[in-house]
Amino acid sequence: MNTGMNKNPVWFGAGRRIHLQEVGTRDGLQAECAFVPTEDKIALVNELSATGLSKIEVTSFTSPTAIPALRDAEIVMREIARRPGVVYSALVPNMRGAERAIEARTDELNLVMSASETHNLANLRMTRAQSFDALSQVARLAQDQGVAVNVSLSCSFGCPMEGDVSESAVLGWAQRFVDLGVHGITLCDTTGMAYPGQVAALTRATRLRWPHTELTLHFHNTRGMGLANVLAGIDAGADRFDASLGGIGGCPYAPGATGNVCTEEIVHALQLMDYDTGVDLARLIAASQRLPGLIGHDMPSQITKAGRRLDLHPVPADFNTIRARALARDTVTH
Repeated sequence: MNTGMNKNPVWFGAGRRIHLQEVGTRDGLQAECAFVPTEDKIALVNELSATGLSKIEVTSFTSPTAIPALRDAEIVMREIARRPGVVYSALVPNMRGAERAIEARTDELNLVMSASETHNLANLRMTRAQSFDALSQVARLAQDQGVAVNVSLSCSFGCPMEGDVSESAVLGWAQRFVDLGVHGITLCDTTGMAYPGQVAALTRATRLRWPHTELTLHFHNTRGMGLANVLAGIDAGADRFDASLGGIGGCPYAPGATGNVCTEEIVHALQLMDYDTGVDLARLIAASQRLPGLIGHDMPSQITKAGRRLDLHPVPADFNTIRARALARDTVTH
């Protein structure tokens, strides 16, 4: 699957830096029925900051009525302990949300619309053109205040109602935001419809067209292809990926589906392939192990269940007896 943009095979990282960006504290927690107490949210973000993640999407400055699980956005964003080098981002849906986020000292505003007209109408109650007009005003406000802007294009790899979304449609909407001077573009696989060949083609096209715009890929593991899609993106030149602690999250258009690709699983895999994630995996797993107690249920993460590849198990208590008997049989035989 080597596309020519990366001289190393996809399974060998040769120390290449890959940036992991945590979205579980927003994309994950917003989908939970249980309200995670504010002080626990702050503590979780602080733990994640200490792991070496490049960016953390802390919360969402959406109406508390719409997303009650994140109704404490201002308090959380203001009271987290900020680490140099970590970008603290938040989803912002409109001007009021942007004003709240900027007041709370958010480093980056993440604006969201869909590359699919049907999904945009169903999810945001606006046409794509209406969303773009509204988000353009938000982007200008942020830029006037010296705050970075990232735009996430939902359904970039397929719409659960329309099916395939054309590459030209995705790139066309991205172009409009690049023309506004946004800092980054995220291509989102909102319901886990992406597959590796498609990921490689769209990533390559985006990187070639805007080499100086920060590109992030955002995958869900709905159909079990999350890691394969990450590797396809890396091979095509991407180096930034959203992921969710414990693999939590979900989408109302994919009932019963797992959430985003799991942060600790992606870090574990990439480190084994000699990519430099800059992440302390042990600390990340420790943070993930706290999640069930916070959200009240199990999570998809296999690393927290099975452990890392070389997290070895003790031999049986009677191992020495077993070995002695085996050696005795060998002596009798010979």
